Amino acid sequence: MDGNPQKDELSALNIEEKVVDVLRTVYDPEIPINIYELGLVYGIDVDPTGVVAIRMTLTSPGCPVAGSLPPEVETKVTAIPGVASCRVDLVWDPPWSPNQMSEAAKLQLGFF
Repeated sequence: MDGNPQKDELSALNIEEKVVDVLRTVYDPEIPINIYELGLVYGIDVDPTGVVAIRMTLTSPGCPVAGSLPPEVETKVTAIPGVASCRVDLVWDPPWSPNQMSEAAKLQLGFF
């Protein structure tokens, strides 16, 4: 990023959009819905240097992909042009519930 605050903000927004696109390619293997639509992603922060921080959870603390899903997210996000690095913080508060799923995910799983 070049130090121009407006341009840096636009670049950060552009990177955030690309991060969301990438997160839509990561799936919880137990549920055929991507982690973004499942509501597992609680926050995405992109700083002006291209460092991305993602706060996310899993469907349960005993989720079998707890050791593999965060590194998959980090690897895929770090591959985005403009991303300097990515850190995934796995959090358990608030606990995930099906209410956090997008309308599209609920529809796909027949929650209506």
